[in-house]
Amino acid sequence: MERAQIQGLAAAARNASIALAQLDAKIKNAALTAMAGSLEAQSATIIDANKKDIAAAQKDGLSAAIIDRLRLSDTRVKAMADSLRTIASLEDPVGQKISTRKRPNGLVIDKVRVPIGVIFIIYESRPNVTSDCAGLCLKSGNAVILRGGSEAINSNIAIYDIVKGSCKSFGLPEAAITLMRDTDRKAIEILLAQKEYIDLVMPRGGEELINFVTEKSRIAVIKHYKGICHTYVDEEADLNMAERICFNAKVQRPGVCNAMETLLVHKDVAVRFLPSMVKKFRDAGVEIRGCEKMRSIISAIAGPASGAKDIKAATEEDWYTEYLDLILSVKVVEDPDEAIAHIRKYGSMHSETIVTDNQRNADYFLKKVDSACVYVNASTRFTDGGEFGMGAEIGISTEKLHARGPMGLEELTTYKYVIYGNGQIRE
Repeated sequence: MERAQIQGLAAAARNASIALAQLDAKIKNAALTAMAGSLEAQSATIIDANKKDIAAAQKDGLSAAIIDRLRLSDTRVKAMADSLRTIASLEDPVGQKISTRKRPNGLVIDKVRVPIGVIFIIYESRPNVTSDCAGLCLKSGNAVILRGGSEAINSNIAIYDIVKGSCKSFGLPEAAITLMRDTDRKAIEILLAQKEYIDLVMPRGGEELINFVTEKSRIAVIKHYKGICHTYVDEEADLNMAERICFNAKVQRPGVCNAMETLLVHKDVAVRFLPSMVKKFRDAGVEIRGCEKMRSIISAIAGPASGAKDIKAATEEDWYTEYLDLILSVKVVEDPDEAIAHIRKYGSMHSETIVTDNQRNADYFLKKVDSACVYVNASTRFTDGGEFGMGAEIGISTEKLHARGPMGLEELTTYKYVIYGNGQIRE
């Protein structure tokens, strides 16, 4: 696309956002419901397009975990439709009164939610993001510009065309939802300079993409950064529970940002916990990379014929790595403080969990760990807008301003002050 075309696209989205901010909730909900029905009715069309992307990904040698993120099925298309229906069922945040205060001079000051305006979403691999973000932005009164990755281009176009087509009868502005079909990064760079028209940029993808957007953008950025998520098995953990949680956090869907990348185990339970846990992981095809203590424990208990020697020594780089694959780093720690220090040094402030039956230890972990989502006795895989009751999320923010964790409807609004007076003047 030419620069003038891209600037025109951004300007059209700005104009659309003005109309969307005034749109009645009933119209938005009806449009969302129609979008959901159309996705289900045309599931075969979406899956046919997705097969082209899968074939290209396999030809390019992408990992099984990445291909899983890319793959669509009737079940996953239905989940996309259900997300839109859930979004339609939620209360419209636009116009909500956050707080009211009355001043001694009689002024009444209301703090009221309003849409952010125009949101530019850049994402990779997962085509369900196309419908999720379109639905969330519509309900929250924001215009959205979507730019998916080249690896999912056929799927994204199919989903977008269906969603956009189902909205036409509801009077939505034409530029309310826009998909950039140009996958050249030069087009992204031009859009990142359109601060006159775009209010917020949300990149979702690998570290290279995040760094590119952060460096080039002249617009505010909220990063859906990498998910180096940790599970800490405490000395007072229920080890059966810990095994279920750890297995789910790593294996259930390893190619997503809320999957566990590092397992931390207290030294006092390591000998009892690690041998069976490691066997279960390895039976599931997980490659283990361990600290020296962890490798010594497995070798001493399992014996030389067990394959324990195949456990690689974890490097400094491993602790910083988001694998997005069936690879796991494991470290034995002295106490909760060492676990917390490890998370602070190597984590990405995404999601961490402690498995423990000791409430004091749980409270200590919750207080000391400063990540967007901190759990007690649950898998990090729950860090998801749908699982949090938001219908979907536009991304999972690892920032501190203005939103953290899964970003749903409320996080897609800002606020303004509405002040009522009866003739007051300032002396």
